Amino acid sequence: MAILDRFKLTGHRALITGGSRGLGLEMARALGEAGAELVISGSNAEHLQKACEQLSGEGSKVSAVQADLSKPEEAERLCDVVLRDHAPIDILINNVGGRRINIPTEELPLEEWQRIMDLNLTQSFILTKRLGAAMIPRKWGRIINISSINAFWPGKAMRGRSYEASKGALTMFTKAVAADWAVHGITVNAIAPGPFLTDANQRWIHEKPEFEGEVADSIPMGRWGRPEEIGPLALYLAGDASSYMTGSVLVIDGGKLLW
Repeated sequence: MAILDRFKLTGHRALITGGSRGLGLEMARALGEAGAELVISGSNAEHLQKACEQLSGEGSKVSAVQADLSKPEEAERLCDVVLRDHAPIDILINNVGGRRINIPTEELPLEEWQRIMDLNLTQSFILTKRLGAAMIPRKWGRIINISSINAFWPGKAMRGRSYEASKGALTMFTKAVAADWAVHGITVNAIAPGPFLTDANQRWIHEKPEFEGEVADSIPMGRWGRPEEIGPLALYLAGDASSYMTGSVLVIDGGKLLW
C-alpha cells in the first residue's frame, strides 16, 4: 500500500461527538477530506446545522444527531439512533467534554462532580460499549478518546478537580479497552490536547484578556494551539497508518508539559 493511501478513509463511516465546533469540527473536517462519511453529534441544533453546511460545502457526506451527552440517558439514545440509522460506525471519536465549573473541591456539590464525570467519562463509556461492541464482529475499528494534558497535570487555576479526575479516568479506560479489544482488530487511543483557541477558551479570554498571554508564556512554543492543528493527528489514528498503535496517549500541547 502506498504511504498516502494509508491515510485514506474512503468506505469508512465516522462518528464525532461534539463535532459541530472547535476541535470536534476540525477532526470531522480532516476525516471527511480523507474520504470518510461523517456523523456528528452535538447539543445545539443551530451549531449542528451550520457545521453540516460547512462540511457538505467542502465535499463531505455528513449527517447530524442532536444529543446532550452530559446526560447518560442521552448517550444511550444517541447510540440507539446511530445503530438504527447510521450503522456501521467504523471510527468513533469521543470528543465531547469540558469543565464548565470552577468550584473549589471543599465546596463542590456532589451533583456538579457527577455532571462533569458524566460529561467527560460516562458518555464515552456508553458509546464505546455500544458502538465499539458493534465493531467486534467486523474485526476492524478505531476508537479515539479526547483526553487532556490535565489527565497528567492539575491546572494551577482550576478548582474542584472533577475535570482532571474524569480525564485521568478516561485515559486509563482507553488503555484498558485497548488491551481487551486488540485481539478484535480494534485500536483504542487517546489524544491529550493542551491549550487550544477553541470557542470556549475564546470566551475565557474575552472575560479575562490577560489570560491569553499568561498561558502562551507558559508554553515553550509561545502560543496556543490552532484548532485545525489537531485534525492531522486524528486522521493518523483513524486509519491504517496507525495500525500498530493501540493504548497510546498522544500529547499535542506545544510543549506545555515540558515546563
